Amino acid sequence: MSSSQSPAIASNDVAIKFDHVTKTYKLYKDDRQRFASIFWSAKKRDSVTTIDANNDLSFEIKKGEAVAFLGENGAGKSTALKLVTGVAYPTSGTVTVNGHVSALLELKAGFDPSLTGRENIHLRGQALGFTEEQICAIEPRAVEFADLGVYIDQPVRMYSSGMKSRLGFGFAVSSDPEILVVDEALAVGDKKFKKKCYARVREIMEDENVTVLFVTHSTGAAEEFCKRGIVLDRGRKLFDGPIEEAMAFYEGRA
Repeated sequence: MSSSQSPAIASNDVAIKFDHVTKTYKLYKDDRQRFASIFWSAKKRDSVTTIDANNDLSFEIKKGEAVAFLGENGAGKSTALKLVTGVAYPTSGTVTVNGHVSALLELKAGFDPSLTGRENIHLRGQALGFTEEQICAIEPRAVEFADLGVYIDQPVRMYSSGMKSRLGFGFAVSSDPEILVVDEALAVGDKKFKKKCYARVREIMEDENVTVLFVTHSTGAAEEFCKRGIVLDRGRKLFDGPIEEAMAFYEGRA
């Protein structure tokens, strides 16, 4: 089976499709063993311990759906989202994504410390394939939301961890996503800014044209935002259905 990520799919109403997707990671004892594996024979490489973070995972999500991924730590939720965002690629199977993805996950990743916050907004936009016109439209909204004051024109190497997260969050929620990937631990900064984060995400999620993937341990948050739930355990899909039924299934396994 092929392993690929495609920007478009045949069915116009499907935003995301996983077709028998498996993502396998190799587990090494230390960095020395990891480096040595580059020179090992195929037979010796096969002897390394492996784990399937996602295991034969299949589902379709239609445009405009809000879907909660439920599961304990290690269930495979984050790996599935990395496959959607293109941070990782399947070992086997096919992941198909139709639409611009904005992820509220690793907010601090990908910034150039030598560039200013404003310049990094342009850099991230270019990396995502936005036109200059689109980036210029995103910039003032991202700057206003991040609320970094004069630091927006200072090199990111001067930023605290929280300031980088605010910049990343500001960009993500200002880029008019077609697919929004949200981790429940998304809010950053002080209490006032966290409230602002939740309000903006809620506003985006209420847009029926935006497809939402919401990762959570909280069934209450899942019920508030989503109409469908997918329960994962050790990389496998155990349940996929209406959110109330998914919650009951998940809580029944606790």
